[in-house]
This record gives sequence, structure tokens and C-alpha cells, in this order.
Amino acid sequence: MVDLRTNFAGISSPNPFWLASAPPTNSGYQVQRAFEAGWGGAVWKTLGDPILNVSSRFAAVSFNGQRVAGFNNIELITDRPLEVNLKEIAETKKQFPNHTIIASLMVEPQQEKWHEIVKRVEAVGVDGLELNFGCPHGMAERGMGAASGQVPELVERQTYWVKEVAQTPVIVKLTPNITDITVTAEAAVQGGADAVSMINTINSLAGVDIDSWNTIPHVAGKGAHGGYCGPAVKPIALNMVAECARNPRVSVPISGMGGVSDWKNAVEFMLMGASNVQVCTAAMHHGFRIVEDMIDGLSNYLEEKGLSSVSEIVGKSVPRFSDWGDLDLNHKIVAKINPDTCINCNKCHIACEDTSHQCIDMLKDPSGKSYLQVREEDCVGCNLCSIVCPVDGAIDMVEVKTGLPSMTWNERQAIVSKSTTVKA
Repeated sequence: MVDLRTNFAGISSPNPFWLASAPPTNSGYQVQRAFEAGWGGAVWKTLGDPILNVSSRFAAVSFNGQRVAGFNNIELITDRPLEVNLKEIAETKKQFPNHTIIASLMVEPQQEKWHEIVKRVEAVGVDGLELNFGCPHGMAERGMGAASGQVPELVERQTYWVKEVAQTPVIVKLTPNITDITVTAEAAVQGGADAVSMINTINSLAGVDIDSWNTIPHVAGKGAHGGYCGPAVKPIALNMVAECARNPRVSVPISGMGGVSDWKNAVEFMLMGASNVQVCTAAMHHGFRIVEDMIDGLSNYLEEKGLSSVSEIVGKSVPRFSDWGDLDLNHKIVAKINPDTCINCNKCHIACEDTSHQCIDMLKDPSGKSYLQVREEDCVGCNLCSIVCPVDGAIDMVEVKTGLPSMTWNERQAIVSKSTTVKA
């Protein structure tokens, strides 16, 4: 039987699926419902001084018939008193002692404020702390959230302050609204973080109503930037997780989030170095019961791979993730069109002719029937034709042996530099 239990920075959980700090973890009622559904853990909606929220506060981006391809919000941290949240955390932990409860925290960058909230929250029995240095709106304008998370020195300093008094593992949640997330990840580690989590939401504006000219969402005719999440951000999140996972100076576990919608997404994040995953938008879109399919899907996948525990896949694809300069310039693939499957829609020809390398010919066989054929000598293996093709199996990308040894750009430049030096 496959073991889905995880040990994340010393925090035990029955499975790697946690709810992220967000509207779904706003109350004890919700978190208890989530645990009943099967979620392994929950990061409680960010605690701090209660704030006033606005109405409306959510928006979604739909694309090509898919609802909620991306999700935007201008909601802030908890709007409920700290005492109420702490009471519900204690009650929930008592009812579900084997499930993970992490407290997300955000206060002003002052040592005494961090010390105070950490002591109060840990007193009710949380399993760990997550420092929210990621919220890009509202709180950032007050010097918290991303305003702290974009300054490595503040990330390190505040993490250190928390570690001065914390008795449970400390996770630092990082903002993606930065040039290089590894810099702040390194700062968190320098400050003593036991783990990092990423990504928080991305600065965004969901849209504009072209009839009323109001932003989406808007509050009495005025809008503001918000946080973007959901399936659309997964490639960005996956890259940031991978960059941190392959950085030897980020030597702590990673909790991955950003567009995790099913068990396959979770596997991708774990292969790229995440020890567990956090989910928000998918739960808001479909409800807590989606975790049942996530658990079943992950269990079946691991069993099919002959693996006995989820920890065996963590980081397995990281060695395959590198820099462009380390890629083999002499590796060649070309497109091959399967005439038995091709429906002659000509999308591949149009895409190649207009925007790529003009290497797909429109031909006719002896009977006068039209067919498409790739000129392999001119094909650069860009994949565009197979991407736009609407029929599975109609176009394959296949490797062509060049007879040339592997040669990366970095290796090539080293040879050129050495040759130039010798001549000089």
C-alpha cells in the first residue's frame, strides 16, 4: 500500500495536500469540513490585526470556454479578532489531532510585534508557522506582505525575529513579484527558516468592462491591483520552485503552490522539488471534495511507478532542469505528419508558414488528394505545428541522429575563448 504521509520540516501530515492560507481556511468550520473531506493540512487564513475588507473582491479570467483559468482577488488578511481565530484553531486541533494546522502570520516589521503574535498563536497548539511575505495588495501598502517580501534584508531580519521565540517550525512564504525569488529564499534561510513556500499571488488586474469602463472587480467604480492565482500561474510557480530546489543555498524543504488543480499538477511540483503542495483556487472553484481525486490519483500513480511512498518522487526532475547554456546544440528533432490521422485542417501549415520556418509543404498524391509533408532539412523542431494541431497523434516530434557529438553553448564558448587566447 502506498504511503502518502509526509514529514515537512518536522511537521507530520497524513498526505501532502494542504489548503493554502486563503478564504477556504478562514474559520474553524471550514477547516474542519476540509479535514473531514480528506485534506492533510490547512494553513489558516493570515492572522494579524483584523482589517476591513471591501466589496466586491473577487474576479476570474476565463479562456476559450474554461471557467476560472485565472483568479484575481483584492481580499486581505483575516477580518476576525485574533482571539476568535485562536479559539477556533484550538478547537479544530483538538478534533483533528493528526491533521496539520499551520498559522499564517503577518504583522508590521517590528520585533516585539512578531514575538507577541508568535507566542499567542503557538500557545493554542499549531503545528507550525507560515510568515506571509507575499500578499501583493492592501497589506503591502502598509509595509507588510510583499513590501517586506521584496526586500531580502527584511525577509532575513523578520525570520530571525520569529525564530528567536518560535517553538514550532517556521515556513517563509515568498512573493513572486520580484526579479529573482532565489534571493529572498536565500535570505529566509539565512534568517533561520525551516522551510519556504511559494508562490504567493502575482500582481494583476483581471480585466476592464469595455461597456462601463470599470475595472474588474471594482468597488463603487474604483479598482486596484490584486493577487492573481489559479491554473494560469502554474508555469510561473513551477519555475520558481525549480529554481529554488536546484539552488544549494536554499537548503530547506519547499511547499509548492500556484495553480495546483489536480494530482498530476501535484506530481509535477513534487518532481521539481516541492515536498508538499498547497491548494486554493481549485478548492474555491470545485469544493473541498476534490482532494478525494487527488489522493486516489496520486496513490495510483505511485503504485504504477512501483513506489511505496510519496517522498520518493520529491526532486527527481530537478537534475534535469538547467540553464539554456547547458543544452545540447547538436540535438535535433523534427516534425513528422501522420497522413492516416491528419484531417488536413492546415493549421500546422498556416502556423509554420506565417510564424515559423516555412517547412511544411502542401502537396497532392497521384490521385489528386491533398496532403501535408515536412521538409526535415529545414525543420528546426520548434514544436509549433504539434502544439496547434487539434488531433492527437497527427504530428509526432521525433529525434534525428546528426552524428555530431553533444555540444552546449557554454562548451562552445569555452572552446572559442581558449582558441582566441592561444592565437593572442
